Amino acid sequence: MLLKNIFDLLAAILLLPFLAPLILILILIATIDTGQFGLFSQTRIGKHAKPFSIYKIRTMKGNQESDITTKKTHEITKTGNFIRHTKLDELPQIINVLLGQMSFVGPRPDVTGYADQLRDEDRLILKVKPGITGPAQLKFRNEEELLNKQDDPKKFNDEVLWPEKVKINLDYVKNRTFIADMKYLWNTVFNTN
Repeated sequence: MLLKNIFDLLAAILLLPFLAPLILILILIATIDTGQFGLFSQTRIGKHAKPFSIYKIRTMKGNQESDITTKKTHEITKTGNFIRHTKLDELPQIINVLLGQMSFVGPRPDVTGYADQLRDEDRLILKVKPGITGPAQLKFRNEEELLNKQDDPKKFNDEVLWPEKVKINLDYVKNRTFIADMKYLWNTVFNTN
């Protein structure tokens, strides 16, 4: 989708000067709050199953590499909890959009170990750039709360959430339009459904 690629590039270029000061402030706050550099990268699987480094604001102490994040598995700081809840930790991914690794809208890129489980038609998800937001992210915007309520969060993620996200993302890939993408962006920014 040429229009989508042009939009991603132009929007990222236009937004970066406005977001850069906020991102720098968040990095500083996160550095003080966690005792580690406030920006971190994590390996994710992108278009054509190619690994890339996604950028995020650090919201917890210790190791950030994990399949899932819950209060049981990670020490999320109070400030980090606010940053995660407001999705401000995702702002540095504008860099990934500028690098052409991500789009503003698309399937969320999985950590290593999930994309290789996609079979047959489900692998169509890997034909598009992953996104900062999209239909699965909007449906499960309370994902962390759902996982925190589970006795076995990883099992719940693997058996309930991930298969549902695959269905939603496959439907998105098959039926995506630029207008639908704009609606997903609107719903993300203004927290509507």
